[in-house]
Amino acid sequence: MASNLHVRNLEDEVVARLKRRAARNGRSAEAEHREILRQALRSEAEPSFEEQAAKLRAEIGDRPHTLSEVLLRESREER
Repeated sequence: MASNLHVRNLEDEVVARLKRRAARNGRSAEAEHREILRQALRSEAEPSFEEQAAKLRAEIGDRPHTLSEVLLRESREER
């Protein structure tokens, strides 16, 4: 499924450079924009679940926390 993305408030020089680049590559500005986004995101590695979990554990640190089963039990008892 294709989606639309609208980019607002671009500087005139950025738009002009996009159009020149598109012309050099034989594409429309819109097609060039899509290709730039694809390339940028292709080279960016997404963190694994393990990396995200480790980051969260580091952010939480030694703060006290309550087990989820305790929170669920308290929630049920409030009803």
